[in-house]
Amino acid sequence: FSLFVAITAVPIAADTLRAAASTWDWWLGLSWAAWAVLWLMFFLLLAGAFAMVIRWQLAYPFQPIPVVGRIFLSGSDGALKPEQYTMLFTMHGSLMVFFAITPILFGAFGNFVLPLQLGAEDMAFPTLNMLSFWTIALGAVLMLVSFFVPEGAASAGWTSYPPLAGPKYTLGHGQTLWLVGILAAGTSTLMGAINFLATTLNFRAKGMTLMRMPLTVWGFFYSSVLSLFWVPVVAAALFLVVVDRLFGTAFLVAGPTAPHEGGQPLLYQHLFWGFGHPEVYILILPVWGIVADILAVFSRKPAFGYRLTVLAMGTITTVSSVVWGHHMFTSGMNPLLGKAFMLLTITISVPTACFFFNWLATLWKGSIRLDPPMLYTLGIVFVFAIGGLTGLHNAVQALDIYIHDTYFVVGHFHYTLAASVLFGGFAGLAFWYPKMFGRHMNPTVLKVHFWLTFVLLNVVFFTMMSVGVAGHPRRIADPSGYSYLKPHMWMNTLMAHSAMLLGLVQLLFVWTFVASMFGGKRIAEANPWRAATLEWATASPPPWYNFEAPPVVLRGPHEYSSPEADAAGDDWVPQGTVGAGGRASAGGAA
Repeated sequence: FSLFVAITAVPIAADTLRAAASTWDWWLGLSWAAWAVLWLMFFLLLAGAFAMVIRWQLAYPFQPIPVVGRIFLSGSDGALKPEQYTMLFTMHGSLMVFFAITPILFGAFGNFVLPLQLGAEDMAFPTLNMLSFWTIALGAVLMLVSFFVPEGAASAGWTSYPPLAGPKYTLGHGQTLWLVGILAAGTSTLMGAINFLATTLNFRAKGMTLMRMPLTVWGFFYSSVLSLFWVPVVAAALFLVVVDRLFGTAFLVAGPTAPHEGGQPLLYQHLFWGFGHPEVYILILPVWGIVADILAVFSRKPAFGYRLTVLAMGTITTVSSVVWGHHMFTSGMNPLLGKAFMLLTITISVPTACFFFNWLATLWKGSIRLDPPMLYTLGIVFVFAIGGLTGLHNAVQALDIYIHDTYFVVGHFHYTLAASVLFGGFAGLAFWYPKMFGRHMNPTVLKVHFWLTFVLLNVVFFTMMSVGVAGHPRRIADPSGYSYLKPHMWMNTLMAHSAMLLGLVQLLFVWTFVASMFGGKRIAEANPWRAATLEWATASPPPWYNFEAPPVVLRGPHEYSSPEADAAGDDWVPQGTVGAGGRASAGGAA
């Protein structure tokens, strides 16, 4: 909790003291992006520690956890209890999705990079931006406090289906605090979405037409559209569960424990997955944009099929809103309705394949430089390919009935979202770190970190899918109790040890991130990657208003190895120039 207070309070103190503290000007001037990254690391390490305990429990059911078991667990022998196991996997998924992945994508890259790439001074609504930060901070406090209330934290899974999430099955206030914490996170996301859309549509620099925007901006734009439409839907569902828990209503709770008839548990599933599947794209669309832009920089080629990629991302944004039913094939859904959802889900793979092959075409015959940002980006291409292909199995109704709620789904989800977004975060940090701090992270350390992470991550997640095909259910605390799973227990042991090594390797990235702030090699120029997009047209780190003079955009974002570049005697041409005059002013071109 003290670390959380430090991470959230220091930026306010920095703004207050900056003018009077010239010696510490650099430290106090750390951007909100830096603090968002520190936030990310705290919650990644916390939720990752939960994952380590989960893997230990599945590999060595109810055996004492070495070193930390007696310290952190109430059991006298340091072993995990079944109810503690359900709390940990609930909070692991919740913290990862809502309080780790979201802050790094929107809090760090979004708030820092998007105004720079558009040529804007700041986000459209800075006060709303600040409010969104403190709203998600409140949600994080509620989530953390829930561990210390009687009966412990939430234990109904990260989906929190009623009636399991109702007052009769999850006792105490932990589940209620979870619901309110997620509501706060959703409110923060909604405020951020409004800000991102307003900034993109109204604060572009002169000459920055929509078809000149970097694909990273398009990713955040489409992601914000989905948030605007679907976050209120899940907020309504969560609010109804809160009302059922606190006031004895039965909007969603049903069965013998309901206070009266009329509750509709399946309504909650429709509302939750109406948001839950677009949520995957809310988180992955910015990563896809980052991938396209970084591939162009380190292949020294224009991003292949720019307009087709924009169209494909827009198509995915639209279709993702009508495919939620494939999460409910086993809920008793009418088979004819299931076929409709199956067709729509398979259809969404077409635009996904379009921009995936655009990535490969960008790489084809490119002058590839394997710097750390490029390595992490290639890692995204690989893990997303596996995640996307295995998603087709979940889309087919007959197959999904067999693999639903098995570790095949868990492995697929982690490949599609966890691995892709994790590598996306690493790629973005390695790429924009010089822009944030004017220094490089140690490239040798980053390359070692990439290869260790890449190998161990694939061992963990591919083994998940393998044991899932064998029928291993998710959410069980003791797989050794099932005779058909006993021959596969070695897979759980392999995953446990690999996951623990994977967690330790991440400390290497944390160390080099923090150490490089003070001892990293200073960049010799503001644009060390020779990238064409507009954020590299200003100083590194950028001044308070991003640009000392209004930028003017002259061309697209990926002018590499083009005739214009050849005429200039180089392999790239910057997207725009910084004009003379005062600070950049708002107002974009249509």
